[in-house]
Amino acid sequence: MSICTCCAEPVQVVSQPQAPAPPITQPQNIAFENCTKMFAVNKEKLFYLTLGAVSANRFAVEEIQTSNGYIIFTAANNKYLATIAGIDANNSILKITPCNDIYFFPPGVILGMFKYVGMNINTDIRG
Repeated sequence: MSICTCCAEPVQVVSQPQAPAPPITQPQNIAFENCTKMFAVNKEKLFYLTLGAVSANRFAVEEIQTSNGYIIFTAANNKYLATIAGIDANNSILKITPCNDIYFFPPGVILGMFKYVGMNINTDIRG
């Protein structure tokens, strides 16, 4: 017995609706690995880009230690520590961690900082 495929009705694919991802402004558990990102830029430039990111995201600078590459800022009612460290002459790492060591916070804090730095990596920094 053969079935004519030209007369068959199309099969409708039914997919399970997925729950939407929580907004980046909603506090979530953040993995420590997601708090660190490497950039192809020297330590000094990354420090200034990070400072610019704090300002552009309208976070409040609490303390700056330029010699150690630390910036403490307040965002979403929490304090965060941005640590900038050089890997070599052309690469640096930016780590943003909550000062209270509780990794339940809006991911937009980190994502906004990393996005700003990434978008402005080729911008000249002038003093």
